[in-house]
Amino acid sequence: MEVKLWNDKCEREMYDNFAELYAIVKATERLEKAYVRDIITPQDYELDCQKLIAHFKTLASTLRGIVPSIEHFEQTYNMDCPAAINRLVVSGVPATVEHRAAAAAAASTSAAIVAECVQNFITAMDSLKLNMVAVDQVHPLLSDLYGSLNKLSILPHDFEGKTKMKEWIGRLSKMGAADELIEQQARQLHFDLESSYNSFMAALPNAAS
Repeated sequence: MEVKLWNDKCEREMYDNFAELYAIVKATERLEKAYVRDIITPQDYELDCQKLIAHFKTLASTLRGIVPSIEHFEQTYNMDCPAAINRLVVSGVPATVEHRAAAAAAASTSAAIVAECVQNFITAMDSLKLNMVAVDQVHPLLSDLYGSLNKLSILPHDFEGKTKMKEWIGRLSKMGAADELIEQQARQLHFDLESSYNSFMAALPNAAS
C-alpha cells in the first residue's frame, strides 16, 4: 500500500520547503565548523556563507506563516545546529564580515583616541607658553592628557609620556590650588611634554604594526 506524505500540491510544496530549510541549516552548521577548524579559506567560506544566508532569507520569508521560528524548527527536528542558528538568525552575515567590522571599529576608536591625545598634548604645551602656570590650571590639563594616554591600548605600560605625566600630577597634587610653578618648573614641564609628544608620535607607527 502506497503511503502519501502529502494530500495536495500545496502540502507537497510545504514539505519540499521544509527539506530545503533543513538542508540549508545543516550545510551552514558544517560550513561554520569547517571555518573554525581552518578547513576552508576565509574567501571560500564567505562566498558559500553569503549564498546560504541569501537562500535562507528567501525561504524563511516564504515559510513565515508556517514555521513560527527557525529555532522551533531546529528543535522539532532535533537538528542541534547552534552555529547555524547564530549565523542565519542572530548575525545574518558571515563571520569574516563581522571580524572586519570589529577591526574597523577598533581602528576608528584608536584613531579618535590618538587625536584626543594630540589635542591634549598641544593644549598643555600652549597653556604653559601663555604663562598659565597655576596648579588649578595645569593639573586638569595633565590629568586629561594622562587619561587619554591610558585609553590608548597600543602604548606600552611604561611609555615615557604616561610615566612623566603621572609624576607631574603627583607633584602638583601636593601643592595648593593657587600655587604657581616657578619658571624652572614650567620650563621642565614644557620640556617633558614636548619630549613625551615626540615619543608618542614616534611610537604610533611601531605600535600600529
